[in-house]
Amino acid sequence: MDYFAQQLINGLVLGSIYGLIAIGYTMVYGIVGMINFAHGDVFMIGGFIALITFLLLVSTGLTAVPVILLIVILVSMAITALYGWTIERIAYRPLRHSFRLAPMLSAIGMSFVLTNYSQVAQGARVKPVPPVITGGYTLHESADGFVIQLSNIQIVVVITTIVLLAIFTWLVSRTRLGRDMRACEQDQTMAALLGVDVDRTISMTFVIGAALAAVAGLMYLLYYGLVDFFMGFVAGIKAFTAAVLGGIGSLPGAMLGGLAIGLIETFWSAYFSVEYKDVAAFSILIVVLIFMPTGLLGRPEVEKV
Repeated sequence: MDYFAQQLINGLVLGSIYGLIAIGYTMVYGIVGMINFAHGDVFMIGGFIALITFLLLVSTGLTAVPVILLIVILVSMAITALYGWTIERIAYRPLRHSFRLAPMLSAIGMSFVLTNYSQVAQGARVKPVPPVITGGYTLHESADGFVIQLSNIQIVVVITTIVLLAIFTWLVSRTRLGRDMRACEQDQTMAALLGVDVDRTISMTFVIGAALAAVAGLMYLLYYGLVDFFMGFVAGIKAFTAAVLGGIGSLPGAMLGGLAIGLIETFWSAYFSVEYKDVAAFSILIVVLIFMPTGLLGRPEVEKV
């Protein structure tokens, strides 16, 4: 049970990171009806921006870790949000009313552009960073010496995820922008006739999704201590899987799917074979979709005639 509890903690932390990325996927799909395949690379860009900002602040002599992290998270969110806005304007808006495959092909192309841009700009080597948030708590020590530990960085990741999810839920349900998002999700033409700026709403959706991806990139950097140009592809596929598992278009479903994928990977790696953790995650996804085609919390689409 002690080993199980430790893996449960690890899985929840990993799932929180996946959930933050998955929210960006499900937001864009809910409003535009398109999968933003470049979103994983936006997460990677956020991680690199966080690393560069951190190194610049440290080089200036700043040593207060809370101040450094606050500046890093604000700068990475702002710059990554600008990336999201630019991607929407260049790659998606001109093709919004084209045939359905065109935006998807543009998204895949943008993913390759961002990956290779990062590889050229930052190099192909893994970029490590020393531990920034250290320490933790010993929750239990068994008779055979196994220790259940909860590190401070794990606490930071989970609390950050909960706070951002609460803020974003409030934004969608209580603000004018949230009402515009829900209106565009139901019917863009009718929303435009009622005075909703559809282009602005869609752009803000990409901006918010990119900002959340930046936070996920920072959490990944702090938790694993490294970034590389290819991490966006792997994490993006996992987060997209989480969004589909939870129910694409459902915000709580995206977070639930992220937690589920994180737990499946962690427990499979701990009790079976780490080489087949991805096989286990996608196999469970297939089984769930066979019996629940819309995902865990997804709702079936209703065709209006």
